[in-house]
Amino acid sequence: MAVNLESIRKRALELSGQRKTSSVQLWKPGAGEYTIRAIPWKPTQLVDGIPFIERRFYYLGDLPRILAPSQFGKPDPIAALMSKLYSTRNADDREMAKKLQPKMTAYMAIVVRGEEDKNVQVYGFNKFVYQRFLSFFTNQAVNPDLVDYMDPLEGIDMSVAVKPSGKVYNGKPVMDFTFDLGRRSSKLSNDPAQAQKWIDSVPNLDDMFTQKTEKEVESALNIWLSGGVEA
Repeated sequence: MAVNLESIRKRALELSGQRKTSSVQLWKPGAGEYTIRAIPWKPTQLVDGIPFIERRFYYLGDLPRILAPSQFGKPDPIAALMSKLYSTRNADDREMAKKLQPKMTAYMAIVVRGEEDKNVQVYGFNKFVYQRFLSFFTNQAVNPDLVDYMDPLEGIDMSVAVKPSGKVYNGKPVMDFTFDLGRRSSKLSNDPAQAQKWIDSVPNLDDMFTQKTEKEVESALNIWLSGGVEA
């Protein structure tokens, strides 16, 4: 029997509630060189004119990561506990609160040149890569005319180099990413119909992750606090 490990991993995430069944394709490149083009998210998905989507997650040991409910204005037992821990001014409490702090992942919709048959993909990245992408809007050393490099008609492609860092995490090699902005403006596609198709097919990122209820978050927190591992 042929086994598809990627399908198995995807289904395991869906069943755990960490990821929904959706059409969102995450871009996870191996070592190599790539050219990508950022595509704007739909305006309704953005906040304060920032062209990237940010999401914050709690990481409680080996449990599946949890979308922080507080970022959606919902009751958040973990945020409430953090607030109490910080308020005691106790060093041990403060250290525990730091362990509970959510970590941010930012997201960008892209088309990978040479892989256009995969249509729109989504790239998730940490704050250091995020700072690099933001600098492309503000740093004239890399973007002399401060062009909106996500513009479908006058934007700029980006080159990406992916190399092994020599580090290993959870048994997998950690990759180093280098991003550079091109020097020439170009169209998203020379075929206007294809460009519009990509723009229209930019996914809703909220279709990708399930928001846990207050009770579910509290249950996961109690498991972590007790040092237990969910079967």
